[in-house]
Amino acid sequence: MLPMKIGEMKLKNKKTPMRRCVGCMESKPKKDLVRIAFYEGQINIDPVGKAKGRGVYLCPDIECMEKAKRKRALQRSFETDISEEQMANIFKELEEYAK
Repeated sequence: MLPMKIGEMKLKNKKTPMRRCVGCMESKPKKDLVRIAFYEGQINIDPVGKAKGRGVYLCPDIECMEKAKRKRALQRSFETDISEEQMANIFKELEEYAK
């Protein structure tokens, strides 16, 4: 290995964080997905990605949202029962993120 001269730095390629969508089960870059957080019995959409609690990711796509709803993916991921009213509110909010 050649010695580096003063002022030279090797730049490392940063890895893109990948997450799996609970609807389509495809791994995609984290920034392309919407995070849903569950903390102390509350389920919320986390647009910043920094909220406390367990998080799952979903593509901002109507088809993925329908798959997640049909598979009860949020309930299975959070290992809890979520009321129909809460689910309706979450998916209504998610539609704003849909492309």
